Amino acid sequence: MTPCGAGVHQLQQKMFSRIRYRNCFLHQGSSLFQGGRCCSSLISKAREKLSHLGEGQVSLVKDDVSGIATITLEHAQKKNALSGQMMVQLADITEELFSWSLGKAVILQAQGDTFCSGGDLTTVKAISNPNDGLLMSTLMHNTLTQLYCLPLVTLCLVHGKALGGGAELTTVTDYRLFTNLGEVSFVQGRMGVVTGWGGGTRLVKLLGYSVALELLTTCRKLDGKEASKIGFADHIIEAANRHEETKNWLIPRILHEQEVIQAMKKIVVGGRDLTLEESLLNERLNFSPLWGGPANMRALGKNIKHK
Repeated sequence: MTPCGAGVHQLQQKMFSRIRYRNCFLHQGSSLFQGGRCCSSLISKAREKLSHLGEGQVSLVKDDVSGIATITLEHAQKKNALSGQMMVQLADITEELFSWSLGKAVILQAQGDTFCSGGDLTTVKAISNPNDGLLMSTLMHNTLTQLYCLPLVTLCLVHGKALGGGAELTTVTDYRLFTNLGEVSFVQGRMGVVTGWGGGTRLVKLLGYSVALELLTTCRKLDGKEASKIGFADHIIEAANRHEETKNWLIPRILHEQEVIQAMKKIVVGGRDLTLEESLLNERLNFSPLWGGPANMRALGKNIKHK
């Protein structure tokens, strides 16, 4: 790894560890933290606990030619509720995507006519205590924070209802496309809980304090029109042609070469999550390997005229 590459990697790890370990310190009074255990041990325990719970699966298809990967929630018979094993699969997929050198973008979608109804009831019943809740939440925070910081352009296709934890999943991506049947509702309060997968924090970053609080406390439904009005949805498409229209909307945003797309995303994530000084350093470290690099030299050779 080059010095610049090592610097970028270190800054990425800093972004992840800040969130992970702050969460650990917030909960250090729990019996799970006896002996100074850190989040990595919690994640291992969560994986062991959850991997055999429930049914359904999360699939990943990577297209090295287009640079587009598709993550699909496949549990339609339970309205794509996430089982324990699906949570572990999603964690594995996110880790795989982080090292995908040919990648440009990721589409997060679901099978059938419901995006996601939250946690699968079989899994929920099996871990219905505070300690297991902390394990599950820690794993999902780690997974979705990695997806949130992925060096690829990410898009969520919201078709059908996204409820509770499903609504939280929609906050992870850079863009959200709603079909005319798409609907998001943060219904956690009605169930006597709060957001457990990091969605509350991401919602504040996306929409601001007041709007986030209003959505959480009222549990109101957001269809595509209302979501567009408040800046949550980026585009509305027809349900019948949703997969084709999603790719057509995405492609103009990933026309650059993959190393350029990935560097752009790293810079924007740094601007969002790092201090000013760290973000500027991150920008320099992502810029310098591209300056005079293959993509830059090919572009110069074309004598491109900007209009």
